[in-house]
Amino acid sequence: MTNTLRLGIAGLGTVGTGLLDIVTKHSASLAVRAGTPIEVTEVTARDRDKDRGVDLSGLTWAASPEAMATSENVDVFVELMGGDGEPAKSSVEAALRAGKHVVTANKALLAMHGNELARLAEENEVALNFEAAVAGGIPIVKTIRESATANQISRVYGIMNGTCNFIMTKMRNEARDFADVLAEAQALGYAEADPTFDIGGFDAAHKLAILTSLAFGREIDFSAIYVEGIEHIALDDIKAADNLGFKIKLLGVAVETEDGIEQRVHPTLVPKGSNIAEVEGVFNAVGLEGDSVGELILEGAGAGAGPTASAVMADIIDIARGNVVHPLGLPVSMLKPYKRARMRAHEGGYYIALELFDRPGEVAAVAQHMANQNISLASIMQHTSDTVEKGAKRETAPFILITHDTMESDVRTALDEIENGGHLASKPRVIRIERF
Repeated sequence: MTNTLRLGIAGLGTVGTGLLDIVTKHSASLAVRAGTPIEVTEVTARDRDKDRGVDLSGLTWAASPEAMATSENVDVFVELMGGDGEPAKSSVEAALRAGKHVVTANKALLAMHGNELARLAEENEVALNFEAAVAGGIPIVKTIRESATANQISRVYGIMNGTCNFIMTKMRNEARDFADVLAEAQALGYAEADPTFDIGGFDAAHKLAILTSLAFGREIDFSAIYVEGIEHIALDDIKAADNLGFKIKLLGVAVETEDGIEQRVHPTLVPKGSNIAEVEGVFNAVGLEGDSVGELILEGAGAGAGPTASAVMADIIDIARGNVVHPLGLPVSMLKPYKRARMRAHEGGYYIALELFDRPGEVAAVAQHMANQNISLASIMQHTSDTVEKGAKRETAPFILITHDTMESDVRTALDEIENGGHLASKPRVIRIERF
């Protein structure tokens, strides 16, 4: 490596061009902070002729990401293409094998192939840094991997997808339906034309898989995560939660138990006034609980050119300073195999919305099915939907159940019995309750 740290950037979307802007604007101060000059020497992207609003003159345009990954003019391969397949996977592998440091913002790649890539980085004694892959500009990876190493971490949780948080915030504050707010999110560029990756919870699950490995010293296992999105959250649920003193957030939660690690992404009722409940709009927040440090919560912009490019640059500066650490916190050989725990009891229990047929004895039958599974009910409330005109005759009645602490499996068994018993006019909506 020369006295200058030379970057090759694969992918010139918002983050890639944001990184170019940082290097251009702050080159002098970056050199001082890093201890060596930093410059971009090569770039590559799918469309060479696209106008990206940045000056690419003086930079070598690589023929492909794989070619740039092994270029003699590149010390750090910066992968900003995205996706868990090609060309991201093969080009990152090529860079690591060639002895190049790698910085990536690609959570999908790490969630699916992180164990193998970390092993490859260790074998070649180079860095694999990925602060920008989780929660954008929030330095949660460094916090867990380095700052909190003296702690036994018991839980990691947070709002890890700004699109979902934007939608839930708008629904609550403006009393608007899910489809209406989703359309606005798409118009603003917060959601893709096909929003499944975000609203289905998969984006948050990729990030949670990475944090779980870092927090608990386990191999990454994305397939073990229970994933549930926000597609079925109704405005009535938002209003009912509000009346009960809660807000609904899409949370990623990982908990270490005696049986193993529980990983889940799902809509959650959280108490108003709690730190996590007050994170609104497109912002993210990630918390952890350690035996020495207690509870830490980091909040900030979880996406966008500036915050994400800032996190990428922080990783590059670490490399310039010679700070090369094990990518997953421990040597890959010391990571424990992932052991999946049952979905366990949750403090505060469950919110269950039922549309019962309006017949005598239906509520009593529901309560009996719950009792059969040893589920204690904190309350049963009839909920009048705003979507039904006052005085209108209807053949069904909406009810909300709030349970005490119970097991996920018991709730699902009871609901299956209730549904099979012909008590429900529609599928039940179940939302877990977490207290922070």
